[in-house]
Amino acid sequence: MPPEGPRDGGSGGAGPAVGRELLALVAGQTLLHACMTGLRMAAPLMALRAGHSAAAVGALMALFALTQVFLSLPAGRFADRHGLRRPVGLAVLAASAAAAAAAAWPVFPVLCASALLSGGAAGVAAIALQRHVGRLAQGPAQLRQVFSWLAIGPAVSNFIGPLLAGVLIDLAGFRTAFAAMVLLPLLAWACVRQAGELPPPPAPASETPTTAWSLLRQAPFRRLMLVNWLLSSSWDVHTFVVPVLGHERGLSASAIGGLLATFAIAAAAVRVALPLLAARAREAAVVFGAMVSTAVLLAAYPLLSHPLAMGACSALLGVALGVVQPMIMSTLHQITPGHRHGEALGLRLMVINASSVLMPVLFGVAGTAIGVAGVFWAASALVGGGCRLALRLQPAPAQSS
Repeated sequence: MPPEGPRDGGSGGAGPAVGRELLALVAGQTLLHACMTGLRMAAPLMALRAGHSAAAVGALMALFALTQVFLSLPAGRFADRHGLRRPVGLAVLAASAAAAAAAAWPVFPVLCASALLSGGAAGVAAIALQRHVGRLAQGPAQLRQVFSWLAIGPAVSNFIGPLLAGVLIDLAGFRTAFAAMVLLPLLAWACVRQAGELPPPPAPASETPTTAWSLLRQAPFRRLMLVNWLLSSSWDVHTFVVPVLGHERGLSASAIGGLLATFAIAAAAVRVALPLLAARAREAAVVFGAMVSTAVLLAAYPLLSHPLAMGACSALLGVALGVVQPMIMSTLHQITPGHRHGEALGLRLMVINASSVLMPVLFGVAGTAIGVAGVFWAASALVGGGCRLALRLQPAPAQSS
């Protein structure tokens, strides 16, 4: 069960237990994110069946992340001003509208608009929920626990959304699948609206107006963003480069798909187990261990040729990278001022999504220049070189600027 503890109402007083509310928020995030993942599976498939090129479908896929690059910072500031319900309510409306539009007019331009809307909605909701959950926790141990629970949501939704969409497409067609996606954000709102709004933490009276980029002037925040980027890029290496490596090795499409599925299952499974371990773990130690493991596994991956050996490596890599997000989120909430948590979360999400848009292009160029194995070894060297940064992630009191 989720941790029980007092609600943080901004005054430090005790309040109702947070366990039931946390479960509702995890369910809400899972359902809302499942709408996006279902559309992300169904829309490209429909475009392919309609005769659109692979390049057009690739552009459609990129649109799911593109909105978050530009919307994350404003969404973070909006969450700092308005709390939980208003940002999530707007995200629910946008996600439902995206699915409804695809159901009503399933043509390529509308599918592109749906991708932008649903991707942006998932990002806005994630920032608001992460900010709220961080404020529910009392102390570093509970921060690690609540973010471990929250991290389960996207992992589960990556199965629920595509599976539901795929089954409905086979049974009743694309319009029915898109129409079903409309219901998921509405169910998410039924969960999230149970959460009580928390009063905003007061900003220091002497603080002058700043931009989000001023957070990067703080050395702990810079280190955290760099570590987060290195590990996020490692995730992208597996997602985008393993299929190329598998093709070079002559693996079948099903074998390559199995490697990616093994990675995803391992990452999801370790997140399910992580809440039980989070209270005893330290952020810096867990992230350091994950970075060392990731560097070793990335270096070893190109040396493997048998599908079972590659699958084992994928599973271990999924475990290493799956444990990271709760620790990153816990550290972020400890090193940034309470009244700027949304802004910090938005900046983090913007960096991750910008990387996810740009890194495949960089991987392609690097693969042509140094080979696919060279991409793995370069990524391994970068992560290994950043390991010492993880040891310096020990949270310190947040500064006000």
